[in-house]
Amino acid sequence: MGIAMALLPSLGLLALGGVFGKRLDQTVWRGIDTLNFQLLFPALMFSAAAARPINLDDAAIIGLGVWGILGVGLLLGWLLRPFGPDRFLDFAAGWQTAWRFNTAIGFVSINALDADSASLMAIAIGFAVPMANLMAVTALSMGKGLGLRKAVGKVALNPFFLAALGGVAVGLSGYPLPSILSEGLNQLALAAIPLALLAIGATLDWQGLMKLDIYTGGLNSIKLLALPCIAWFVVHSFAIPKEQASVLVLFAALPTASAAHVLAAAFGADCRQPATLIAQSTLLSCISLPLWIALQTSM
Repeated sequence: MGIAMALLPSLGLLALGGVFGKRLDQTVWRGIDTLNFQLLFPALMFSAAAARPINLDDAAIIGLGVWGILGVGLLLGWLLRPFGPDRFLDFAAGWQTAWRFNTAIGFVSINALDADSASLMAIAIGFAVPMANLMAVTALSMGKGLGLRKAVGKVALNPFFLAALGGVAVGLSGYPLPSILSEGLNQLALAAIPLALLAIGATLDWQGLMKLDIYTGGLNSIKLLALPCIAWFVVHSFAIPKEQASVLVLFAALPTASAAHVLAAAFGADCRQPATLIAQSTLLSCISLPLWIALQTSM
């Protein structure tokens, strides 16, 4: 119940965005997307990765585990290519929702399970953010029809990727950021998700929200069911220690991230489908995530 309640504010912001979607000019929403892409989400990603020192022993298991989860999400999502949009750029915009994850819900869920494991979830997010963005930016760059050289440049200079990589570097260094810098970044980070959710609500096809076809149903099933099932099987097959195993399973079960919409908008993709997928994933996780937490607590 705690997780479901924690998701309600996000759903409320989506609804509020739907109310104001037609009241504000589209240039306003495009400006919000640009602000999120260039400043607010990079601040969020850097803060999430740099917030706590990264222990090398935990990093070996957690880091490889989350990279494996992201890779499986990418491969399973690719199987849905025949059922997705014809234009590859639009497919890539939705494809990324198969592996992206909601950072805020990650910390809420791990605290509901075991508050002492919050540092392990921070490590998971620290390692996952650069990889998730590398995969997403590469896919969207391919959809733009960029050559290899331009695509590499687009990935290397992407604000999401640079911020996440910088955050991991700080976390691995073991040195905390000066308080004045960390507080400023945290204040910027706090604005990122609410503004993104409002923009998603303004873009969302509300009539299509509950319509799950093979493509949207498949992507949501990969994110909320297939990935945590595979993670659960792997951690128990290899006898991963309980705390690390719980973090990996819960990480795999997180709903997709609002950053998918921000990145799709930055690349000029059709934002309606990722917006719908984000809303569907958040709504459905009110049911799925508490079940995964219950399963872990019963072990």
